[in-house]
Amino acid sequence: MSACEVCGNDYAMPIVVEAQGTRHVFDCFECAIHRMAPICEHCDCKIIGHGVESDGRFFCCAHCAASEGARGLVDHV
Repeated sequence: MSACEVCGNDYAMPIVVEAQGTRHVFDCFECAIHRMAPICEHCDCKIIGHGVESDGRFFCCAHCAASEGARGLVDHV
């Protein structure tokens, strides 16, 4: 068993995510999203979909990116 690094729940079937050489252990997707998902630099929501990146800044959509001055980005659905 492994304890979730967000909530501490000790769960027999944890979700293990390796990112940038670091191993993370979670008991559910909600905790994984809470810890791992980037945050939109315009509206502060967790980016759990594709999102967009402009000059190293992350946004949940092209609208938010444009609101912060990014140009030429398009949402793909």
